[in-house]
Formats: sequence, structure tokens, C-alpha cells
Amino acid sequence: MILLLQDRRKPKRGDLIEIFRGGFEHWAIYVGKGYVVHLASPILIPSTQDSRTSHVNHMKGINGDVAGSGVNSFTVLGDTAIVTKELLSVVAGGDAYRINNKNDEEYDPLPPQKIVQQAEKMVGKEVSYSVTSNNCEHFVNALRYRVSRSDQVLSGIITALYWACFWCSKIPL
Repeated sequence: MILLLQDRRKPKRGDLIEIFRGGFEHWAIYVGKGYVVHLASPILIPSTQDSRTSHVNHMKGINGDVAGSGVNSFTVLGDTAIVTKELLSVVAGGDAYRINNKNDEEYDPLPPQKIVQQAEKMVGKEVSYSVTSNNCEHFVNALRYRVSRSDQVLSGIITALYWACFWCSKIPL
């Protein structure tokens, strides 16, 4: 078992940030000065964030709410997401997080300035979203490595297959 506290290392531009939500991880890419770019739900709730501190591309919802601010900044509902830029402290909230460039040995990361440039160019855009094939982990890995992958999806599939085989083996033929 791993005991996680807030990562004490200072992230560098282009680092992948893994945020532990309890049951799943949310992923973001660090772009500097305390900010990350990540996928957020286009389903909006009232903003509690001061607009002077938010670098979110102020996309307005039906009620005039700002995309990516407040509680919904880490949960995507439905089949689309908004790419947002927010303070890491706001996105993480009280949840533990860490720098996790876990695929650096398998893939060559792009230069940090290229990663950040691509991430910031995406801010404000609506993108397709699928928990299994195009989620926040796929998004950040594609920016850092040009490889879209999600280890938590692979892990979930393996776990589901294991339990299916286990239960099938208990059924008498």
C-alpha cells in the first residue's frame, strides 16, 4: 500500500500530474506558474473562483457560468470535455497528487516548451471524451509522448476479465 501526501517536488513545465480522486485518478499537464491544463466537464455549475485568478478561456454556460471552475473542474460527464487551464491547487482541491511521468522510459517525451505550447493551444476547445478510449490520461499522454494511452483503463479491463473468469469457473456445466 502506498501512502500519498501532496507531492513535495516542484513540477516542471510539461510534467504529468496524477490526482487521486478515490477510485480513479484525474490527470493534468503542468504548464508553469502553478497552472495545469486538463479536461473538464462542459456541464457547468456556478463559479466560486475569482475571475481575476482564472486563466480559463471564459466559455459561458446556459446560466453564464465559467467552464472549468469550481467542483466540476475534475469530473467529465457525457461524451465531450472542455480543455481548461487552472491552478493546480484548485484542480486538486484537497486530494493528493504527484508528478508521474511514468512512461518516460518507454517513450521519448517531447521538449517541455512543445508540450506546453500544444496544451495551451487546446485551452477552451471542446473535445470528444470517452472514459475507455479518450479520457484525461489519454489526453495528457498524447501531449507529452504523442501516444494516447490510459493505464487505468487497461488495469480496469484486466481486473474485469479476471473477475469474469473467476465467476465463470464457479458455474457448474
